[in-house]
Amino acid sequence: MSYPEIDFLYLNEEDMIKAGVKDMTACIKAMEEVVTCLNAGDYVMGGENHNSHGSQVSFPKTSPFPNMPKDEGEDRRFMAMPAYIGGSFDLMGMKWYGSNTANHKKGLPRSILSVMLNDKDTGAPLALMSANLLSAYRTGAIPGVGAKYLVREGARVCGICGPGVMGRTSLAAIMAVCPAIDTLKVKGRGKASLDKFIDYVRDEYPSLKLVEAVDSIEELVRDADVVSFTNSGNTDPSTYPYVKKSWIKPGAVLIGVSAFDMDAGELSTCSLVVDNIKLYEAWAEEFPYPSFGANNIIGSKFTDMVHDGLISMNEIIDLGDIISGKHKGRVSDEEIFVYSVGGMPVEDVAWGKVCYENAKRLGLGVSLKLWDHPDMP
Repeated sequence: MSYPEIDFLYLNEEDMIKAGVKDMTACIKAMEEVVTCLNAGDYVMGGENHNSHGSQVSFPKTSPFPNMPKDEGEDRRFMAMPAYIGGSFDLMGMKWYGSNTANHKKGLPRSILSVMLNDKDTGAPLALMSANLLSAYRTGAIPGVGAKYLVREGARVCGICGPGVMGRTSLAAIMAVCPAIDTLKVKGRGKASLDKFIDYVRDEYPSLKLVEAVDSIEELVRDADVVSFTNSGNTDPSTYPYVKKSWIKPGAVLIGVSAFDMDAGELSTCSLVVDNIKLYEAWAEEFPYPSFGANNIIGSKFTDMVHDGLISMNEIIDLGDIISGKHKGRVSDEEIFVYSVGGMPVEDVAWGKVCYENAKRLGLGVSLKLWDHPDMP
């Protein structure tokens, strides 16, 4: 970039696809480096603790102002998620999105996302990119990193709870790191979404010998080697998919990308893994005890269990410690893991950086001018 002139690259969704945003193998590789950076502390997110998930704007249930959006249980919110990530990425950026479940009635995704990448020193914009696919693939890739290190070799049966976008990308990541999987069980709420998901899976993964829809969480979990919960969730734990330990196959891995629940006493007998322990400590501050429910990610139940004296904080394993060799990871074929995926803007910035570099190399996107010379330097 030449100064004081500033240009930045705009990448629409088609550009992002051409830049490799859907390359799950490459995304898993990038997310593994992200987890390593997190473990080393080579990152900064928002808030005084540098670990905030982001800043959210929610709306009141009632308002005297007729144009103000209302909280009608439709996931109406806006969120800004800034972050710096080090390592080979070495970049600042932010994901920004609005969300409304009612979007589906208009043929739109629930959330519409964009990512801005910035020069870490000057703050100058480098790229503005469509980020629905970027966010979906980085969200799926983090379960893939966990599966790579936690799932037993030779795992054959995978379960997906929630046949949506996150179900697709989580499955893509698990299939990428667990090549022996030949059976898929899927649990959903509606026949139309299940049928669409199953048709997609059969076309995308012809190596699967059996793909079946199941009617209950028990059927989903029993005999599965790895289960990913990617269903939607609210702030009421009584509505979350509930798992009994007696259903879990010895040696299995449960991945909480979204909401699910277990008895705290039974959870305490499993090996508990998180993608970044500092994030969960920050959530415990942001959502005063009990955190789980206010935040529907299972890792917040882990910190509630610490509060209740059921486990100690050092019993929660940071995935980065396993990758770096500070923790052994799996010690037996019977060990059951529950792996919590929080999702962080450092992941968006990292995968955005990879796609941005690919786009520049391939000559994709449109260059937009911020200014030739700043009017008020």
